[in-house]
Amino acid sequence: MDNRRLGNCGLDVSPVGYGAFKIGRNQKIKYAQAYDLPSDDEADRLLNAVLDLGVTYIDTAPAYGLSEQRIGTAISHRKGEFVLSTKVGESFADGESTYDFSADGVRRSVERSLARLKLETLDVVFIHSDGNDQHILNETDVVETLCKLRDAGVAQAIGFSGKSVEGARASLTWADAIMVEYNLDDTSHEPVIAEANAAGVGVVVKKGLASGHLPADEAIRFVLANDAVGSVVVGGLNLEHLRANVAAAGR
Repeated sequence: MDNRRLGNCGLDVSPVGYGAFKIGRNQKIKYAQAYDLPSDDEADRLLNAVLDLGVTYIDTAPAYGLSEQRIGTAISHRKGEFVLSTKVGESFADGESTYDFSADGVRRSVERSLARLKLETLDVVFIHSDGNDQHILNETDVVETLCKLRDAGVAQAIGFSGKSVEGARASLTWADAIMVEYNLDDTSHEPVIAEANAAGVGVVVKKGLASGHLPADEAIRFVLANDAVGSVVVGGLNLEHLRANVAAAGR
């Protein structure tokens, strides 16, 4: 895969990225099929195999259970080979999500992520919306706090992973990248993807396969046909499926 530029933030990412949800969490999921969590050894082998396939972008979050810790253990020594995004705002423990968009909460979340991931700086930090996009952006401390962390060099790039077109559009004034839902069944974010591209804001697509409800090959090719998309994040625990996903990017 030939890497794509993620906006103007100076990062290049593989067109197919790896979404690391399933290596860390299998409770309160939106996938059609239940699954067992991999063991530590299985997660280690899978993450290293993902890099060996040429995937250079991995997305995680504190809300993904063990995901950050497992990434730190398995592939922090290979950090020069990939760009990593994580998130702030949502955490997951004891089967429940909690949300904290306060300045202190955001800073503590970043500190915990750095420790789990065994890193000194983060490539990309997204706000992990609970669905109340406008409230988060306009009435909490999270945007101002992330901007300060970026200015301090704690993160190279910051952005918004929201639920609404309006939230994505509102974030274009300060974000280096946005993460949006975009697939064959839902093209509602297409206009704001174009607006982001025109503004030099990178675009990462989530749910490109509609949480596994769309055929992977066709869905990936559809998303990547949009040149404004930097990467489509695809999860999974089956290495052969991941290998096919990577191959789809070249067709």
